This record gives sequence, C-alpha cells and structure tokens, in this order.
Amino acid sequence: MYKRIDGKEVSSYIKNQVKIEVEKLAEQGVEVSLAVIIVGNNPASRVYVNNKKKACEATGIISHEYALSEETSEAELLNLINKLNSDEKINGILCQLPLPEHIDEKKVIEAISPMKDVDCFHAVNVGKLWLGEYEFAACTPMGVMLLLDYYGIDVEGKNCVIIGRSNIVGKPMASLLLEKSATVTVCHSRTQNLSFFTKNADIVIAAVGKAKFVTADMIKEGAVVIDVGINRDENGKLCGDVDFENVKEKASYITPVPGGCGPMTIAVLMKNTLAAAKNQNNI
Repeated sequence: MYKRIDGKEVSSYIKNQVKIEVEKLAEQGVEVSLAVIIVGNNPASRVYVNNKKKACEATGIISHEYALSEETSEAELLNLINKLNSDEKINGILCQLPLPEHIDEKKVIEAISPMKDVDCFHAVNVGKLWLGEYEFAACTPMGVMLLLDYYGIDVEGKNCVIIGRSNIVGKPMASLLLEKSATVTVCHSRTQNLSFFTKNADIVIAAVGKAKFVTADMIKEGAVVIDVGINRDENGKLCGDVDFENVKEKASYITPVPGGCGPMTIAVLMKNTLAAAKNQNNI
C-alpha cells in the first residue's frame, strides 16, 4: 500500500519554522525582506509571484514587488538589480522567469549578488552547491530533499534515478543526492533504454516536463516516486510527469500533483531568504 507524500503538510511545517526564526530576528531588530521582480504579464508568472507574496505574509518576511512592463529594457532591469544589491534592507532578490525575449536571462541571473541570490541560480552559488559549501540550495531540489527527510526516507546507498538534466532541477538534484551518499543516475532525452534505469531505481525523481511520462511498467515494486513536473493533461487538468493513478499501485511513497513538490519550492525560498538575512547580519 503506497503512502502519499503531502507537500502541503511539510511546507506548512517549514514555513512555521521560518516564521519562528523571523520573529526571533525581529526581537533583535533584524527584519527579513525579499524583493521579487516580475517583467511583463505572463499569467503563470503572476500566479507564482502572488503565491510567493502569500508565503512571505505567512512567515513574517517583508515582500517588495517590482512589477515592470513588458517593454522594460535590459539596461533598466539590470539597473534595478544593482540598486537592490546595494540596498541593505533587501536580503533576497528573485527575478521571476521567463523574461521577455529581448532580455538576456543569463545576464540578469549573473547580475544578482550571490549573497542575495535566494533562487541559487548564480554561477557562484551553483559552484558552492557542488562543493557542498552552500548557504542556500536550489529551491525545488532542496524541497525534494526535505520531503524525503520528513518521511524518513534515507537516500544513503540508494539507487536514485533523475529524469531531466535542467539547471533548475536535474543537475542540482544530483548534487544534493550525492552529498547524502546516494548512487545517482541522471537520465535525459538522449538516454537509451530509459526503463532499464528506472526499473532498477529505489527512488525515481521525474523532472522532464511531459504529462504522465512515467508509467507503471517503468517502476519497480516499492520504489519511491517523486514527481516534480507540472503539466496539463488532455482535459486541461493539472498533472505531473508521472501517471499517478497507475504508478501509485507499485510505489511505496509517491508525491501527487498538485500538492507534492510545488508547495515545497516556495517554502524553501522562504528558508533561503531567512538564511541570506542571517548571513548578511553575521548571525
């Protein structure tokens, strides 16, 4: 019988822990703040930004939103980031992706101070992550690690297969699992005989961006299945990269979509913002 991994429950626990620490810092005269930049009118981006603002309210973190028009130039955006880098009252800076086509995302990511890069996208922070010397880690992969930890799922020595090699999920996920002594295989669009790897995995993490891509015949009995994907099925209903209804019959633990990894990403963002504030104030 499978156990459903409840991301809402775990994220609430983490946000509550953050709230307690934020209140302690406030007693010392230290406020924790996050600057969120959104460029243009992408509906999905607006939803994400609103959810981040709600999480800030729930944890006591001060949220500063900078909503810029679609026509904002790259130079104007970089100038804003530079000002926020210099502002001692701002602890974390997040620029919601994707950006309009005329703005170079890489330039924007590299412009954010590594000390305030709470998304962990800057090359300095990516390097620290691989060295195991990080102040904060990429939000979604760290969210997965916290889910596994909360449910007492030990990854040490386990055969872990990640499907997807993106800079946002796949690669940092591999780093965090290796740090905990897992045996890690990263599969991707060029992987031949994908099922060979997934059938031998104790833990499968799907981050491929294809609706119901992982099917029951790809999973061994008793495997832990973590679904990072957010897609729409043929009926327009939210679903993940895993065929949940069929795979759950073989899994020991499985995350649903929605309500699995999604809430964790924002909870870790709050955790990272708190860590940034503590670092900047030598606490």
